Amino acid sequence: MAISHSAFPVVLLLILPGAFARELHVSPKGDDANDGSAPKPFKTISAAARVAQPGDTVTVHEGVYRERVNPPRGGESDAKRIVYQAAPGEKAVIKGSEVIRGWKPFQGTVWKAVVPNSLFGDSNPYRDLIWGDWFNGKGRPHHTGEVYLNGKSLYESHLLEGVLNPRPYPDSRDPQGSLYTWYAETDAENTYIYANFRGADPNRELVEINVRPACFYPDAPGRDYITVRGFHMSQAATQWAAPTAEQPGLIGTHWSKGWIIENNVISNSKCSGITLGKDRATGHNVWTLDPRKDGATHYNEVIFRALNAGWSRDTVGSHVVRNNVISDCEQTGICGSLGAVFSLIENNHIYNIWAKRQFTGAEMAGIKLHGAIDVTIRNNRIHNAGRGLWMDWMAQGTRITANLLYDNTTDDLFVEVNHGPFVVDNNLFLSPLSLQDWSQGGAYAHNLFAGRILSRPELKRYTPYHRPHSTMVAGRSNIKGGDSRFHNNVFLKGAEAELPPEKPEDRASGYGLWVYDTREFPLAAGGNVYLGGARPYSKERGPLALPGPSPKWRVAGEGESVYLEIELPEAIRKTATLLVTSDLLGKTRVSGLPFVNPDGSPLVIGSDYFGKPRGAAPVAGPFEQPARGAAKVKVW
Repeated sequence: MAISHSAFPVVLLLILPGAFARELHVSPKGDDANDGSAPKPFKTISAAARVAQPGDTVTVHEGVYRERVNPPRGGESDAKRIVYQAAPGEKAVIKGSEVIRGWKPFQGTVWKAVVPNSLFGDSNPYRDLIWGDWFNGKGRPHHTGEVYLNGKSLYESHLLEGVLNPRPYPDSRDPQGSLYTWYAETDAENTYIYANFRGADPNRELVEINVRPACFYPDAPGRDYITVRGFHMSQAATQWAAPTAEQPGLIGTHWSKGWIIENNVISNSKCSGITLGKDRATGHNVWTLDPRKDGATHYNEVIFRALNAGWSRDTVGSHVVRNNVISDCEQTGICGSLGAVFSLIENNHIYNIWAKRQFTGAEMAGIKLHGAIDVTIRNNRIHNAGRGLWMDWMAQGTRITANLLYDNTTDDLFVEVNHGPFVVDNNLFLSPLSLQDWSQGGAYAHNLFAGRILSRPELKRYTPYHRPHSTMVAGRSNIKGGDSRFHNNVFLKGAEAELPPEKPEDRASGYGLWVYDTREFPLAAGGNVYLGGARPYSKERGPLALPGPSPKWRVAGEGESVYLEIELPEAIRKTATLLVTSDLLGKTRVSGLPFVNPDGSPLVIGSDYFGKPRGAAPVAGPFEQPARGAAKVKVW
């Protein structure tokens, strides 16, 4: 059969999808007037972004790129995405900062720089204050700007006196480092920065200041199917990312779908590192702007506005965030309100989050998610993060598995006002407060709890639960507490005092599951091991409570590796356990849903922390084959 000349181009496109996909190159030696080919690369990533189309790859060669990448479009599908990648084997750095020279001695070890406001474009980080719902500035103003000496951020002072005569900041995790301080003033033409470099000469060292509000962040929602791979990204003047606001990050998806953020090194965001969160149209700091209603009422309204605007699996979420190193961010390593649904967060190393502690608020953690519907969080290492993991509202279908958490001063895991079902299995919770539970409908299996558990109902707040594997709201309820399952866990006892409740509705804090004894909804518990005086739930089936002191343990870092040194008693191998499955866990009381995989298939906790298969009568705790006697176990 003959094919007309006019039909031929259409047929060719049908049989050769992606035939016109290009690889665009970027190099510091390039020119934005070039065509982006390997011999004639662009000079900036932004120039490549302006021409990149679905299916294209932007390859960025070694160098420092001081720009904010604002991709004007995304891909069309998972198979036809736009990929931004560092050239293999090359270090491509994206910075939201600029180098500042021309510092003049001011007084003692304090220097002064005069920076023209034209450097900052539309917003000046030394004039822009951090603000938003649930932000707490500790009684003083804070700016989105920052000053860095050889890559390390200084501490902002709101008074010049704090730069001239600095004192160690007691809340900091590095009080001596807090003696490096800065202060800024602005007028119509210039910004004046005073910095105490403690004897360093800023004209001989690398001194940078925040200039841009992000490194890689689209200015509008709906830029879908973008991959960002292999970059070093740092030093952005990010704003506070409240769940009731647009959530900007050093890199963020801005209410889009299908991003892959992988193999990056992300650091020094004033607030958040990676954001998977909300748009502005469904509300922006609505509680601060209208304090007549409480924050929970406002957030319920935000959820329904999002649903009316089309919030669903089809429009947002389904992101992959993996193999990143995220550090030195003062709000969160990863956060997202509603926009992280159906996502995978795995193999990330997150540390030094909220380490300076000059401000605080109710939205701070290594990973902080609202609406973690069918989200899997696995194999992450989170330490020195204040709070490690915070699942706040609508953790339904969430699975938190095989994560390593330690040296977190607030807690390792906070589950707040969720109705389940959610699953927490095979984790190492090694901080003084392992679990803060203000939820119901969770399943905890094969975890090691080295710290306390805090249980508390929440009777005043009514929060949503959803139809299975959907964003659609099925109902709302308060938190009576309980209705959780604890199977095959190991509980240790520490030295910190326990807090029994004076009334049933009070919080209870201690070692083991006795903290749930007064909750209105009962627990299902079995196969758990209690060591050193940790106590079981009063109605537990066959707990193993061993006498004697709790085993000594410690976390030891050796280079990039982490080891857990511990001696678990031989008796834990003989605990009467059952394989944890959907049938064993049953259905949650409030949402009425079974514990299953995100695709609806039956759940089986069939492997341990290392991925080794478990037997029909598995060993309690995260290791199916625990070492005999004192052991040094590589856990990262």
